[in-house]
Amino acid sequence: MMAARVASTSLLERLPQVRGELIADAPLAPLTWFRVGGPAEVLFRPADADDLAHFLANTPLDIPVMVVGVGSNLLVRDGGVAGVVIRLGKAFMFSEALDGFRVRAGAAALDVAVARTAQEAGIAGLEFYRGIPGSIGGALRMNGGAYERETKDVLIEAVALDRQGKRHVLTNADMHYTYRHCGASEDLIFIEATYQGHAGDKAEILARMDEITAKREASQPIRTRTGGSTFKNPQGHKSWQLIDAAGGRGLRHGGAQVSELHCNFLINLGEASAADIEDLGEDVRARVKATSGVMLEWEIKKIGERA
Repeated sequence: MMAARVASTSLLERLPQVRGELIADAPLAPLTWFRVGGPAEVLFRPADADDLAHFLANTPLDIPVMVVGVGSNLLVRDGGVAGVVIRLGKAFMFSEALDGFRVRAGAAALDVAVARTAQEAGIAGLEFYRGIPGSIGGALRMNGGAYERETKDVLIEAVALDRQGKRHVLTNADMHYTYRHCGASEDLIFIEATYQGHAGDKAEILARMDEITAKREASQPIRTRTGGSTFKNPQGHKSWQLIDAAGGRGLRHGGAQVSELHCNFLINLGEASAADIEDLGEDVRARVKATSGVMLEWEIKKIGERA
């Protein structure tokens, strides 16, 4: 730990002055739904988009930089994350209805908040965001979707900053979306998005959102320490069915377990390490490969180094 503190102190000295917060050896586990993982060498909470642009423009390119959202679909490994981890805060949490049945939202706005903004304005088409437990930045980065709708179906444009702090406006086509994948450069940090909905009845929209909520609560372990859907659905298959058929339901590794309720969810039972969760996931992948010939692809993003 002392070596890590020395490294973090040295890194801080190479970073520009900012109006936001720069925190050395910042714990990341509390920022993730799994509640596991090591620290960030430095955590940066920008004051606003201009502060973030200034930081990116003046940070040496050899320093690794990555952004995290609310940590709902993220596994931070136990060895922590080298370089700078960026967490967007209040300045990026806005969500507002616009003319023409559009909604504009910051990258740190919760998906559910955007669905609620649309509903209150009588804008239909964004109800599916009620079923995604994350933020808009994550939805943009992975073409987040639920209940037969995806981000690509409603996005007009996204605004992002590149590694040099330059602002870019990307159209839906620029995102090169496929299933749970965005083809835009990994160096881009999304800061806001604009969506297109259509006219709808507020009561009917709310009823649809309530239906989605009820389905989630009945079928997913949402009140546990989990990271959401673990694996992408292979073409022509449902991951949970493949895992179930391979005997994965309830499987345990250390303090981690495959959910009994929905076996495409991994759970931290309370004392799991990130390694427990990752190793359990790899065990599941091996079992599914052996029984079905299908190699599951991780949907959860894994960052950092193993301890």
